[in-house]
Amino acid sequence: MNLQVIDSKTFSHKDYTSIILPKAEYSYCTFTNCNFENSDVSNNVFLECEFNDCNFSNVNVKHTTFNDVIFNSCKLVGLNFKNCNDFLLAFGFKNCNLNLSSFAEMTINKTQFTNCKMNQVDFSQAQAKSCLFQKCDLKNSIFDSTNLQDSNFSTAFNFIINPTSNNIKNATFSKENIVGLLKPFGIRIM
Repeated sequence: MNLQVIDSKTFSHKDYTSIILPKAEYSYCTFTNCNFENSDVSNNVFLECEFNDCNFSNVNVKHTTFNDVIFNSCKLVGLNFKNCNDFLLAFGFKNCNLNLSSFAEMTINKTQFTNCKMNQVDFSQAQAKSCLFQKCDLKNSIFDSTNLQDSNFSTAFNFIINPTSNNIKNATFSKENIVGLLKPFGIRIM
């Protein structure tokens, strides 16, 4: 599929709930205060783009390419990232709400999550090596057969990770949040 190339354009205060974002390859574009909720951005390509204060909740991202994309202060509730194109997949999240989203069975190595609300996020069977979970609330998030090798949870909180069913080799935790590793064993810490 030959996509139109849209380069270095700024999109501001657009509502894509009633109009569809044109299928294209967006390079070095910035989207600010745009509403994509429940819309379809499938088969689009985003290269080195930035999304600021956007609502991306429940968006269809089937076959969508995210390469070096940053989401800042965005709402991404209920997003199934597993459906997006995994070729050259690279993104980061700062001050975002990712509740109820899924990275299950994906390779998201080196992804940075900073100050994100990530309640009930599914990381089952994901390759999440060398990820940063800085000041992230991981309440009720699912880690099952997840490779978290070398990941940093030192400032994350509310997580429960069973060390016997996940690879946490060389992962970093703090003394304050170590209880999240012991909870699966029914150990009480006083």
